[in-house]
Amino acid sequence: MTRKQYFVIILILGSLATISPFSIDMYLPGFPAIAKDLGTTIAQVQLSLTAYLVGISVGQLLYGPLLDRFGRKNPLYVGLVIYIITSLACAYTDSVNSLILMRFLQAIGGCVGMVAAQALVRDIFPVNKTAQAFSLLTLVIAVSPMVAPTLGGYVTAAFGWHSVFIILAVITALIMLGVHFALPEGRPADPSISLKPKPVLKNFITVLKQEQFLLYALAGGIATAAPFAYIAGSSDVFMNIYHVSEQEYGWIFALLAFAMIGSTQLNHFILNRFKSEQVINFTLYYQVAVGLLLVVGTYYGWFGKIALIVLLFIFLTGQGLLNPNSTALSLAPFTKNTGSAAALLGSFRMAMGGLMSAMVSVLHTGTTLPMVSVMAACAVTGLVILLLGKRTIRFRASRRSVEEDTSVLVSTGQEH
Repeated sequence: MTRKQYFVIILILGSLATISPFSIDMYLPGFPAIAKDLGTTIAQVQLSLTAYLVGISVGQLLYGPLLDRFGRKNPLYVGLVIYIITSLACAYTDSVNSLILMRFLQAIGGCVGMVAAQALVRDIFPVNKTAQAFSLLTLVIAVSPMVAPTLGGYVTAAFGWHSVFIILAVITALIMLGVHFALPEGRPADPSISLKPKPVLKNFITVLKQEQFLLYALAGGIATAAPFAYIAGSSDVFMNIYHVSEQEYGWIFALLAFAMIGSTQLNHFILNRFKSEQVINFTLYYQVAVGLLLVVGTYYGWFGKIALIVLLFIFLTGQGLLNPNSTALSLAPFTKNTGSAAALLGSFRMAMGGLMSAMVSVLHTGTTLPMVSVMAACAVTGLVILLLGKRTIRFRASRRSVEEDTSVLVSTGQEH
């Protein structure tokens, strides 16, 4: 493989993986305009985001077995075609209910890019090159929350919110051409893989019986759902309450996205001195403190726009620490069923993200309070589950005499 081929493949895989992040973030500046044009409320438009997150949650569980059974490209083509058709349907919809439905189907199609990109990295590159390839993919994905809302803000202001979905459809069609002409086939189809529910469910049940997975999947999954509450509520807060423009909102969103991206990179250095368990404990405590300050300060009207942005930046910094460490600890016990564990973990996180964005919609009051309250609740719930879960696991371990006075949790140590 030449250097040029290498970067072309990485570019295509990175583009596949960013379809859903762009689909989530790029239309956010258009929320007020969508609500006005469709004769509905911001709260109803927010449910279209919830529908997309639920669609990703369901789709991830579906595509894993399909990509193994039918090969990489055929399910990929089907998913991308579904995404293109439903993107155009979103652009020309005339009701919020049809927008919500089309967004769900759009996610079912688009999330194939996330799953296929990871599978193809393992197929295409030798073992000693996969870490480097995943690092480049992560960098591409990390940039998308900074670019997408800013681009969406300018596109919405210039051409209207409908054009965002048309652009997403066109970009995905170009990606599909790249997949066809420049991307290797990857692992071939394997007819021996069963798509029957029973063996698939059996693997999932085996994963759920692992106590450490359950603990960190629950605690981490709920805690890392806080950004989805922010995503769901931020356009309403900044554009309708603080009256910023679509373009200015895009820059604010990019700044706050940097909080998560920067702390993800900082995590590598922190893990040279501290264990993942310590990082998660500290992060949840400080997120609870900042989250409660946001709730109390918002209730009493202490914060202006700048103060709110600063506190959100501090809170969201914790997501770059929580996400990788909770993922590592969730998957640490597995030598088998890692794929099923990863699928369950990703699906649960997106489901929680969808639930939290729905809560912001349900609690909508035209103020900042629903958004910051749901964010704080995620941190508090995650911390409570973590503390109670650890105590329960240690108690059961002592009962079974597996270890005398220590936890049975598998540590990631300082390997990161």
